[in-house]
Amino acid sequence: MPPAPASYPARLDVDYPEHLDRATTLLRAVLCVPILLIATLIVGPVSETTYNDAGEAVRNSSANGIATLGLATALMIVFRKRYPRWWFDFARECTRFFGRILAYLALLTDRYPSTVDEQAVHLEIDYPDVRKLSRWLPLVKWLLAVPHYLALAILGTVAFLAVIAAWFAILLSGRYPRGLFDYVVGVWRWSLRVGAYAFLLVTDRYPPFSLR
Repeated sequence: MPPAPASYPARLDVDYPEHLDRATTLLRAVLCVPILLIATLIVGPVSETTYNDAGEAVRNSSANGIATLGLATALMIVFRKRYPRWWFDFARECTRFFGRILAYLALLTDRYPSTVDEQAVHLEIDYPDVRKLSRWLPLVKWLLAVPHYLALAILGTVAFLAVIAAWFAILLSGRYPRGLFDYVVGVWRWSLRVGAYAFLLVTDRYPPFSLR
């Protein structure tokens, strides 16, 4: 039986805004550019241009620390049965930071994403007791989560359309329709649990198929 969503080791809640600013909503795509550049520097690949024997430019890309942290964590659990606390703290804080950016992009809040403060996004991920984690499961969790990827591909598309609908609603009324708000947050909550299971590797409990 899947775990109760409320007790899952990854949890998300976003404060519902009673009123949203029409002007910043209208210009949201432009206002997001600076913070997205910062996020790109954190998660984006490092590119290096080299030249082959014919003198042609060749661009090589190598993933940086945040992109390979999941694999490093999996190997640490497999071979050492350890999950370094500072690795976890870094991954959790990055997840929170990116979450605040997502909330701003999805029009869930008017507050510009902070690199430190929690703001309206309450995201919690529990540090695991690595002694209770399977030694070999981290190698296949990404594969076991395939049904969730398929479901989220559909739900995420609908959520994208919901954000577009909310954009028009906010421009007209200054309010985010509550049903659309709950749906977008629900899809995000679902994807967070999948990420915690398959990539952050903080739990062996299979994520529930639930928006709540």
